[in-house]
Amino acid sequence: MTTDTTTHDPTVTPADLARLHRAIEVAQQARDHGNHPFGSLLLTSDGEVVEAENTVVTEGDPTGHAETNLVRLVAQRFDKSTLKTATLYTSTEPCAMCAGAIHWAGIGRVVYALAEQQLLGMVTEQEGESTLDLPCREVFARGGGAVSVSGPALVDEAAAVHAGFWS
Repeated sequence: MTTDTTTHDPTVTPADLARLHRAIEVAQQARDHGNHPFGSLLLTSDGEVVEAENTVVTEGDPTGHAETNLVRLVAQRFDKSTLKTATLYTSTEPCAMCAGAIHWAGIGRVVYALAEQQLLGMVTEQEGESTLDLPCREVFARGGGAVSVSGPALVDEAAAVHAGFWS
């Protein structure tokens, strides 16, 4: 396990790093299943974990991003007070759509590995569609800033999951 201190956000704790490693493993599983390489998990304050991977290709659903899939799962399982104290870990910074879903779900914190800007350096177009260059912090700020964000961290490890995928 690497820490990649050159781009490591100091608000990311050692415990966060362990969860980010798992989100990156879930991203690799998504890739192995024929989907885009993104993975997420949610950790509640009492230690429950729920995971989701990207399913855009296999489900034929452009909204099947890992974070959006996760929000769908956890919104059915947990109440708003539980989600407010939960942390969502994700292999790549949430896009504008996913950030909106996280905001509407009321999830209190997001920790991400690879930044959107770093992903944009690897991917100029996804399946013929341009990417949305909008940091999640900006989306959350427009919603009142109730979501705390930490990241990037483990950038090299997260980028490795994308290596050769987008070419």
